[in-house]
Amino acid sequence: MELNEDGTKNEEYYIYCFKNGEFTSDMSMDGMMNFCIGKMVEVHPEIDVNEASSMMKEIFPKLKRWAND
Repeated sequence: MELNEDGTKNEEYYIYCFKNGEFTSDMSMDGMMNFCIGKMVEVHPEIDVNEASSMMKEIFPKLKRWAND
């Protein structure tokens, strides 16, 4: 886990997404989904782009970072 800006432990975001109290990237939800789809397909060749995209469209809008978009 990474720390929040005030030094408390962050338990809401992955270290790759949040560091020193800030998001590591100022990507839109769509931009982050596209990035993650590519990575998912790369790491899991048994999953195709359409399947990965469907998964991301289900998950990402529910994540706290984008829940209010």
